[in-house]
Amino acid sequence: MFDTRLPQAVNLPPMPDQVPPPNPLPSLMAQALEQTAQLGPDFVADRQKLQAIATRLAEERFHLAVLGQFKRGKSTLLNALLGQPLLPTSVVPLTAIPTFLFYAGTPQLHIVYHNGHPADTFTAPHANELTTTLAQFVTEEGNPHNHRNVAYVEVCYPAPLLRRGVVLIDTPGIGSTFRHNTEATLNFLSQCDAALFLVSADPPLTEVEVEFLKEVRRQLARLFFILNKVDYLTPAERQTSLRFLKKMLQEQVGVENPEPIFCISARQGLAARQTGDSQLWQSSGMAGVEDHLVQFLVSDKTAALQTALAGKMINLLADISLRLRLALRSLQLPLADLDQRRQLFEQKLAEAEQQRLSAQDRLAGDHRRLATLLEEQAEQLRQRARQHFNQIAQNTLDKAGQQLPDEQAVQAALAESIPGFFEWELGQLSREFEQRVSQTLAAHRQQADTLIEAVRHNAAELFELAYQPLNSDDAFTAERQPYWVTHQWRTSLSPFSPQLIDHFLPQRWQRARRLNRLRGQIEALVLRNVENLRWATLQNLDQAIRRFSSALDERLQDTAAATQGAIQAARQQRQEHVDTVTGTVAQLEAAATNLDQLQAGLQPFLTSNP
Repeated sequence: MFDTRLPQAVNLPPMPDQVPPPNPLPSLMAQALEQTAQLGPDFVADRQKLQAIATRLAEERFHLAVLGQFKRGKSTLLNALLGQPLLPTSVVPLTAIPTFLFYAGTPQLHIVYHNGHPADTFTAPHANELTTTLAQFVTEEGNPHNHRNVAYVEVCYPAPLLRRGVVLIDTPGIGSTFRHNTEATLNFLSQCDAALFLVSADPPLTEVEVEFLKEVRRQLARLFFILNKVDYLTPAERQTSLRFLKKMLQEQVGVENPEPIFCISARQGLAARQTGDSQLWQSSGMAGVEDHLVQFLVSDKTAALQTALAGKMINLLADISLRLRLALRSLQLPLADLDQRRQLFEQKLAEAEQQRLSAQDRLAGDHRRLATLLEEQAEQLRQRARQHFNQIAQNTLDKAGQQLPDEQAVQAALAESIPGFFEWELGQLSREFEQRVSQTLAAHRQQADTLIEAVRHNAAELFELAYQPLNSDDAFTAERQPYWVTHQWRTSLSPFSPQLIDHFLPQRWQRARRLNRLRGQIEALVLRNVENLRWATLQNLDQAIRRFSSALDERLQDTAAATQGAIQAARQQRQEHVDTVTGTVAQLEAAATNLDQLQAGLQPFLTSNP
């Protein structure tokens, strides 16, 4: 929900040794663009929409997160996929800074900071220089406790896999950082297409990993498992580890069929890439991982996207075709008959306008109800937070067993617990609230689709044309790009400075006064953190409603104006340019036929892909 949008990776053609099979969809898109360009200025907006569809296909990326506990070999696995030891490795946990790996012809590094600080960009001609610079920001040695205030890092590198449209995402290692980093990872995963979960045989699966995986499965539809460091095992030990891992995934995590589980040596895979040893690349198991990513995951997503975009193209071409036939029919009807039908259609448009205003009123009402719901959720969160943090403070004091509160101990306990608590609450609130918003807008979208279809149907019926309803647009929903929760929770309390009068009071009174001041500071922290979360959520809600409201008005107005404009333009031509009507009729008939053929060419994409 709180997202930092990432820049689009550079789009380049496939590498010579990785040319995909011929794909007719881009060719059909090019033909559609050419056809609409020949229709004149009245169809410029339609051509722009077609161009946006073509761009959507060209810019599609497959976002793959790599997950795993500290020292499982995540960085080595990623380096093997990249073909270079680009990401730093360490014997101690790295800082909890996510790294996004895109394709670019020149190695570059983009450092994005918290709090709106301008990003830094570093360009390095050699991979080792990039690695050295990167280590200054993502390792505990170079950036202890993230004192540089880095939100995330983007690495651009000319790796073949990245050129295929894969975006690799290195996440903080679970079990080696604070709990809030794990929660932030979980909140982020729903925006990814798939994840690789890395384990190794020492031991195969820990309790921390089991609990994490249970949560991951709620956020991610596609999760694949990798057993790393198998080169340290004998064949018998490998089979034993594999059987144990499968059993744990089935019994403890609830994965009915964990296949495929890839057995690899990321270390050998990286060495194979560096030396160009294709046999070692195969025997390391990395070839199987890469093939699965490219041939199954990436191609599967591309097929689904092509189905969705083909449906959008068919809808757009069908709408253009209807307008062409309306203009054609308007050129052929007697003027008196044309004017009568035009007046009837304008009456239908007036009715549609009233329905649009009613729809906007209903949307505004739902907006208010959702905002009220958010306020209720925020108040419930305040109550839970007060109880949670006051209990932590009390437990800390009880453990110390001292008469007077230990300020530093309480502050340390709260500072450690606040991020984890609010990251978890952020995920819960985000999922629940976004689901409510999605359900609400889905109902309004269905009503809007019905209203727009009524306008098209009325036009076809009044002018005695064959009516082609549009395909459901629900099949295509533009997904947000992956984001990382970069929110910084307030964790520090004000310096604890007892008033002078405290020294003259009995210890039990001093204790009560300090506890009261401590509760007041906890209350301030609760209010600030909850307000930050509530405000960001409210801003997202307002933005979503505004976009939807604007889109509703634009779609209906575009449909009405384009349909009405086709009729009026034809009538005007008959009055002012009678001598050109015959030629225009022939051009309209030819254009409509061409669009019908294009739609027929796109139909297989709606049925051939699952």
